[in-house]
Amino acid sequence: MQIAGEEDLYSIILHAPVGICILHAESMTIEAANIHLLKLINKQAEDLAGKSYREIFTLAKPGDESALKMAVEGRQHQDDKGTMIQMLNGKKEIVPVTFVYKPVKNNKGKVTHIAIWILENTKEVLDEELAAINEELAATNEEYAAANEELAATNEELLETQENLRRSEKLFRSIALNIPGSLILVVDRNHRYMAIEGDIMERMGYDRRDYEGKHPSEISPERYEASRHLYERVLSGEKFSIERKAETGEFYLIHFVPLKNDDNIVESGLIITLDITEIKQAEEKSAKLAAIVETSDDAIVSKTLESVVTSWNAAAERMFGYTAEEMIGQTIYKIIPEDRQNEEPRILSRLNTGERVDHFETRRLTKDGRLLDVSLTISPIMDKQGKIIGLSKIARDITDKKQEEQRKNDFIGMVSHELKTPLTSLAAIIQVAQKKLAQSEDQFLSDAMEKANQQARRMAAMINSFLNISRLEAGKLLIEKQPFDLGQLLQEVLEETQLTVTSHVFSLKECSNLTVNADRDKIISVISNLISNAVKYSPKGRQIDIGCKLNGNMVIVSVKDEGMGIKPDDLGYIFDRYYRVETNHTRHISGFGIGLYLSAEIIKRHGGEIWAESELDKGSTFYFSLPRAESPDNL
Repeated sequence: MQIAGEEDLYSIILHAPVGICILHAESMTIEAANIHLLKLINKQAEDLAGKSYREIFTLAKPGDESALKMAVEGRQHQDDKGTMIQMLNGKKEIVPVTFVYKPVKNNKGKVTHIAIWILENTKEVLDEELAAINEELAATNEEYAAANEELAATNEELLETQENLRRSEKLFRSIALNIPGSLILVVDRNHRYMAIEGDIMERMGYDRRDYEGKHPSEISPERYEASRHLYERVLSGEKFSIERKAETGEFYLIHFVPLKNDDNIVESGLIITLDITEIKQAEEKSAKLAAIVETSDDAIVSKTLESVVTSWNAAAERMFGYTAEEMIGQTIYKIIPEDRQNEEPRILSRLNTGERVDHFETRRLTKDGRLLDVSLTISPIMDKQGKIIGLSKIARDITDKKQEEQRKNDFIGMVSHELKTPLTSLAAIIQVAQKKLAQSEDQFLSDAMEKANQQARRMAAMINSFLNISRLEAGKLLIEKQPFDLGQLLQEVLEETQLTVTSHVFSLKECSNLTVNADRDKIISVISNLISNAVKYSPKGRQIDIGCKLNGNMVIVSVKDEGMGIKPDDLGYIFDRYYRVETNHTRHISGFGIGLYLSAEIIKRHGGEIWAESELDKGSTFYFSLPRAESPDNL
């Protein structure tokens, strides 16, 4: 078959192995559709002519309004995600396809038509369709012969047909040129190039002016020799596809389709090259991610927004004892203990706002009934539009870590308890000695006893903190609530502080008629700790302000200093156990990182909150809140 002009090119697009549909840009009505598309949707040409595009493609849902609008505006759009449509060719098959919307412009640059290409994404489906095309070519050629006889009846009809063919050739070249990531070649039985189009033509080293009508050996003998066997295969009647990787890294899928005449003799070969680089890269990325998930020591689980498990890796099987078959399709509540079922709704409410949950420590239930201490990191899974479509969870077994912490806490508790008795005796001896030396003429001994008494009090406070942490971890930290005047308590703590701290200036804003129901001693320890930190982390002579205010049903206490401040990166961790801010200014300041942790736990057990605001080199303000109690007169 020799391609002489528009008629042959029109035949190529009519018999192309992909669905092609031409819309009028203004009315969105169908003006033309090729044989492959008609077969794909089980329609006749007369069923489509003049019909609305949306009416015909209601099942396929190939594109939304925005895609069509982009094409009308002159911009190309490709549905990269792919769409599942039903082939109504008698097989009732569901196949994945990609819809490509391409504007077709006239010589003035105006969009007059929209070309829609429906590309099947699987080689198997394409092979089946191409086989059907070859079977239909013979029948089509017969129809063309009859049509030519009719056209020869009058010269006027022939001229009109020729004009239509010229328009069709122009339309074909415009469409073929704008198929995204494609190159279309047609070769005759002598391997000469009959037609060449495609938007990757230049990238692949082709130029239509240098190729059409020429033999490949005239252009690049080396390339021809490397590809000659492929030309021979397709011209011998074989239909096949191959993948190639270019030296520059691109991946291409090349389909070879023999084109036959009425006598079923191959006259030419159709070669369609598609750039599948992005698909291959996505497959490679997916494979790497899958390998990471499967080889991870942490349990990695994905689930829906309804908490239904959709994936369950090997580590999850080892950790919880359930296989993937046992968990996929089940809700995550299967491994959540009864007393922790309320955790999941709280986590979901946070994730639904796009928030990520990091290192949430809890307990989960194994298949054999054991409770595991785990640390959970949970993230929302979003689509390209930013919509949350699922959740990803990473669970790490921290049972050994928890046991080690418990052993450490037990040791600290034991040592602190053993130290408390001798320290109490030592403090008593120091106090007696201090009284006896109060009137001594030896000022050194008097001062030494005073400092020894201060250090004994500091050591006692430190041991009490360690004991409180030990009790806290064991669930034995007793909170004994009683109503008291918070303003009076703040005044008492400040007066006691001023007896021993003369290096800073203190101020207390008036806090009157603020009664709270709390453990008085525990709240004293919290306030004392915040004031002590303000003293330690601010230069001598600076102001420390203590205040309180009523906010609804909560009383808020604040301690503000003019110290070195805290970096934003550290601010979120300062209430963690044993956490200390490490800077050149803090290395010489003593501490174990337990004061703020213990204060935070005490406030939480009172139903309040504790937080801090800070600015480097300007100071920090620490706040905590407590529920307000009714006044004593109303109790």
